[in-house]
Amino acid sequence: MILSRRVVPLLGLCFFVAFFFTARQLSRPWGKMGQVVGMGDVIGQGGDFSQESRFGMSLNGTWNITMARPKAKEQKNLFAPHPHFEPGIPKPPGQEYTKIIVAPRTRYEDTSWMEEQLPEYGTAVYWVDDPTAVLHVPKNKGHEVMVYLTYIIDNYDNLPDIAVFVHAHQYAWHNDPIFQGDAVEMLKRLNPARVIREGYMNTRCGFGPGCPDWMHPGALVEDGNKQEEVLMARAWAEIFPDDPVPSVLSQPCCAQFAVSGERIRAIPQSRFIFYRDWLLQTDFSDYIAGRVWEYMWQYVFTGKPVLCVDEHICMCDGYGYCFGSDDGFRAYQDLEKEVAELGDRVMNLEFLNNDLDIAEENNDLDDSMPVEAPEKKEPGVYKLHREKQKELNDMWDEAIERGKNPKDRALEAGRPWKEGDGF
Repeated sequence: MILSRRVVPLLGLCFFVAFFFTARQLSRPWGKMGQVVGMGDVIGQGGDFSQESRFGMSLNGTWNITMARPKAKEQKNLFAPHPHFEPGIPKPPGQEYTKIIVAPRTRYEDTSWMEEQLPEYGTAVYWVDDPTAVLHVPKNKGHEVMVYLTYIIDNYDNLPDIAVFVHAHQYAWHNDPIFQGDAVEMLKRLNPARVIREGYMNTRCGFGPGCPDWMHPGALVEDGNKQEEVLMARAWAEIFPDDPVPSVLSQPCCAQFAVSGERIRAIPQSRFIFYRDWLLQTDFSDYIAGRVWEYMWQYVFTGKPVLCVDEHICMCDGYGYCFGSDDGFRAYQDLEKEVAELGDRVMNLEFLNNDLDIAEENNDLDDSMPVEAPEKKEPGVYKLHREKQKELNDMWDEAIERGKNPKDRALEAGRPWKEGDGF
């Protein structure tokens, strides 16, 4: 009898403990999803829940361990509904756009070119290695990604018409050759009306690398040119947990783009916070984390895993260089390549000339050196270079002149045009 009196309370305590831990296990999936709730609706808002719980108890709006699961047909987008993207409407001709350049920098980089040469833009330059700077990031990780996300989070309620996200350096190979690699020329010619219309625009028009079929999430063999590819499927599942992993991710490289403030605000601020939290917590290296995002920005701002705009359309509607058609643009590119090759030959001849002059001055000629001007070995190369350079300049001037006509730009871009549409 004494034993029974001790056992009964003990059994009751065991039952309570078992019940408590069972409840925690049942609620844990919802707790995990709660981390994603910040990306969209809160649990219980926007979903069609069954009114019958796991234990047959009805839900009364208060949290309890018997929370029901959403119906299967509603489960996919319940916690992170996709943003609704609509084309923007450009301002009437003559009206100014508010624009800002967002860029990362280290203490070894100089970004003064932005303010000095692009006064029409504001600037938001975030230091990645100086936590005492007015604008800095919570952690130096993910290269430019941390800066881009931090700017959006910090300024979500006070965004300009257009934000352009670029790197700190003025000259880079990934700025299209038509700008001579100069970001200043690129940003001066950037068409704000296209950015507003499209919502998102990669500042690079050239396809290689990145288009038309570049990143394949799920690849099992590492490609040295894109080491992040074998990790893309995992990254995608963590960053976009509601969306199936695409077979291809493509856009022109290299993480420089323009976005309208309207397009940014079409996405909940909490989603950008979620993205940055992922970046802060991932075990991916700084390099890989940054590279992973290079081919995700187009999905974030357009919902499209592949965004490879025809190069001649990008050049014409995006920058006012209108070559009339894709064939016209290819002809310009071919001529540009020919002029570059002729330029190399001319430069080599100039070096030979210089070497010959020095040898003659030092009375150091030998049988291996030419005894006459090197250009005679390639008759006409100087003249041919001049002629082709003039032809290229004429095509360039014609493209700019054609690009001044908004109707021609619309026609080449394949979009409707009406009187009054501006650049």
